[in-house]
Amino acid sequence: MPTLDRDGDVYVLNLGDDENRFNPDWVGAVSALLDEVAAAPEPRALVTTATGKIWSNGLDLEWMGANPGEVPAFVPRVHALFGQMLGLPVPTVAAIQGHCFAAGAMLAVAHDFRVMRADRGYFCLPEVDIHIPFTSPMAALIQARLSKATAHEAMTTGRRYGGADAAAAGIVDAAVSEDRVLAEAVERAGALAAKHGPTLGAIKAGMYGETLALLGDLTPIAFG
Repeated sequence: MPTLDRDGDVYVLNLGDDENRFNPDWVGAVSALLDEVAAAPEPRALVTTATGKIWSNGLDLEWMGANPGEVPAFVPRVHALFGQMLGLPVPTVAAIQGHCFAAGAMLAVAHDFRVMRADRGYFCLPEVDIHIPFTSPMAALIQARLSKATAHEAMTTGRRYGGADAAAAGIVDAAVSEDRVLAEAVERAGALAAKHGPTLGAIKAGMYGETLALLGDLTPIAFG
């Protein structure tokens, strides 16, 4: 399960050491830790990382298959987690040390900035290949945070971007060696930790108001 530690002014949220898939328990745990960071005294910033070969592989399709009656109410909770990250009144940096797929990739783009391992691991939105259309809130998030050309390619082709390719496409802000991913993210977050939280939150709300409204709608929906 996710854990929260602190490195000076930077909170380090570790998503876990497995595939870190989105199910109700995991989503609830991450959301609670984001609330904890948002409520912490300033200065503070957030880095989100994971342990092992995977940052996050997205939705827990096994859980969803075993609990079909709960899926319509669960997917909006996933949207809400994306919105919570996107609008967090705290500087956020994703330290992507491994594979970052599907809903995991969407959580990554909801951060302010992203640092990715250069030599191994992929960023991928594979929905076109696994026959799962994006929900409207998911599509809005991706299109709000990536350039039009990159969003189109990533969403319609399912391309797997390595670190260097992701940096060239503007998906991540830096691609660095494995031993530098977390340190680089912490440095970037630490440099922003003194930003005034209420002002930052208001700026994000103004920039992404329509997207945040879509992500915050908890009406149950059909999915897949």
